[in-house]
This record gives sequence, C-alpha cells and structure tokens, in this order.
Amino acid sequence: MIDPLGGCPHALNARLRAQGSVAEVVLPGGVPGAVVLGHEALKEFLAHPDVAKDAKHFPALRDGTIPPDWPLRVFSNAQGMHTSDGADHRRLRSLVGNAFTVRQVERLRPRIEELTAGLLDDLQRAAERSPDGVADLRTHFALPLPMSVICELLGVNPEHRGRLHELSNTVIVATDATPAEVMAAVRELLDLIAAIAASRRAEPGEDLTSALIAARDGAGDRLSEAELLGTMRLMLVAGHETTLNLINNAVRALCTHRDQLALVLESKAGWSDVVDETLRFDGPVSWFPFRYPTRDLTIDGAVIPQGTPVLAGYTAAGRDEAFHGPDADRFDLTRPTAARNLSFGHGAHYCVGAPLARLEATIALEALFTRFPDLDLAVPEAGLPHQRSFIGNSVEALPVRLVRG
Repeated sequence: MIDPLGGCPHALNARLRAQGSVAEVVLPGGVPGAVVLGHEALKEFLAHPDVAKDAKHFPALRDGTIPPDWPLRVFSNAQGMHTSDGADHRRLRSLVGNAFTVRQVERLRPRIEELTAGLLDDLQRAAERSPDGVADLRTHFALPLPMSVICELLGVNPEHRGRLHELSNTVIVATDATPAEVMAAVRELLDLIAAIAASRRAEPGEDLTSALIAARDGAGDRLSEAELLGTMRLMLVAGHETTLNLINNAVRALCTHRDQLALVLESKAGWSDVVDETLRFDGPVSWFPFRYPTRDLTIDGAVIPQGTPVLAGYTAAGRDEAFHGPDADRFDLTRPTAARNLSFGHGAHYCVGAPLARLEATIALEALFTRFPDLDLAVPEAGLPHQRSFIGNSVEALPVRLVRG
C-alpha cells in the first residue's frame, strides 16, 4: 500500500525492485494499481504503443468503482497534452513545442543568469540577517528561480506567483491532502489560470500564453478553453516544481559528497554532469501517475491487466543496478550511464520542458557554488524534512550556511 505521506523513496524502491521490474500496489483510496520500477522495463513501458495517457482507458474511473472525491482523480481528469494520445497529443504538443526547443530555450540564458544573480544576493542577505548565518536555500533560491522563469515565459504577473505555487503544491505534490483540500485547490487553481488567460486575451503580449491563445494548428483549429487551461496548468506546475526539486536535490548531493563537488570546482567534471547524475541518483519525481495499458500487457515477464492505472517509477529506475551498475546507490559524476536516465520520461511524452529545466539547473548550480564554494548543509541530511508526497521527491526546507564553520 502506498503511503500518501511519501518520504524518501529509495528504501521502498529497492525492496520492490528486488522482487521484479513491475510491482502491484494499492493507491491511496484503496484503488489497485501498478508501478514499473526497472530501467529497461520502464523505458519499454513508456514508449509502448499499447499504453495510453487518456483516462478513457481507465474503466474504474467512469463506472462508479472509484468515488468522485478520489484525491488522485485530478491526474486523470486534467485536459492537455499530458493526458492525450495520438493525433490529439501531437496537435497540442506542436503548439507549445517550438517554445521549448534547445535553440529557443538558449535565448532565455541571459535572463536566467540575471535572475540567478539577484536571487543569490537575496540568499546572502537572508544568511546575513540570520543570527546563526543560516538561510533556507529552497525559499530564497531554488523555488523563486524556476517560478520566475516559467511565469515570465507565460506572462503571469508577479503577484500571482506565490499563490500559484501553494495551489500547485496542494494539487500535485502534497498527496497527504484531504479530498476536500485537493478539490478546493483545483477549483482555485483553475480560476486563477483562467483569470491569467483572460488578461492575456484582453492584452496580448510577447508571452507563451498569448501565443497559445492565438495559435492554430495545421488544420486551423484553436485550442479549446479546457485544452488551453490544461496546458497552462501543466506548464506552470511542471515548469517550476520539477526544477525546484532538481536544484534542491543536486545541492544536497554535492554537499554530502564533497569529493564530487571538488571534481566540478576543479573542472574535472561539468555542471551538466551534476544535473544528469542528480536526475539519475535522486530524481525530482518519484512515482508519477498515470498510464493505462489498452490491453493486457506483459512487461519483463509481469502481466499488467488492461485499464490498470500505472505509475512510472522514475527514482526506482534511476538506481536500478542491472542498468546503472552495482554501485547505483552512489553519487558519481563520472558514471557513464547517468545521461541515459529516464527522469524526464521517454517516447512521445518525453518532457517538453526538459531543455529549460536543464538550462536553469546548470546555470543555478554553477553560479551558486562559484560564489559560495564552501556552502554546506546547516543540519545533517537525515534531519531534513522530506516532502509529504509519493510523487514529488525532495525536501520541504534546505537550510544552508554559505560559509563553512
């Protein structure tokens, strides 16, 4: 049974993976499901032609078996490219994909570097104001950087950003939230996104939301209102939550593996190596819902029945010894398989925002440790509060000292 409180996933992943690449699980609410845990099995599953994202392939969601207030229903009911298949998915993805090509994302580098420098100033001021010299890196750096970038890209005014994070955290990350809390957050989040879209419709700008409103695909069809709001919600939530966790997890890993940090500071490894190995070693998303087999499907000898809601076990695959070697539990910037991690997915639904997340994390980490090479955790890593989620994988606070004592 999956604990909605989540916690560090790696011990549970190892126990399940020892029994096979696919495990049966009971989702919160008593709903039977499955998780794919092995690297090769997950890679096959994510790209399999008989695996769908559309919840029409999840009969229990429609026939009354699952109650209307099921907290995880939000992952199935959302409309957008992340819950569509085939031609619908290709149409929706094409409308946003051009904004996230490597070339287009690279144009954002100067602005990301500017935001990073300003936030490092904020982090230093917070540490100087603190009587013990401790500042929360998550609050002052890892969160506001990706939130600012995605909101500027979408044309979201600064006054909405704090509330957007609170709501998205309740809807997507905090799997211990009650059904009433989730539903209230969903309604408020959709209302806020609709208001943002309305403001861009009234006063179009050079932002991605205005472009999505105006865009037509090859057949001349605009996005429906539900598709527009679903796409915006996906980009706002995924566009900051995953990068926030990626930066947090990389800083934790480097602080607790000073020999690996030394490799980068001595130019014996690159910051892109840090990003790749963090994605593998401690990815930002642990078990992500949902995909549905459209027929009984055999993966690595295990049968997943048609219509089963399946979780993608990204953190489990990242430490699969069969693929990454017997020392897969070790953080190693020289690992040859690190760049082949699956943390951004695989196949048609590979994360469209991966180039942006990589660029933000690379810029952030290089600037952070170049300015504060002695930065270290202010408490033992075991004492850091883990996210109350089996989906997101990171900590809720990251107290650091910028100068080692």
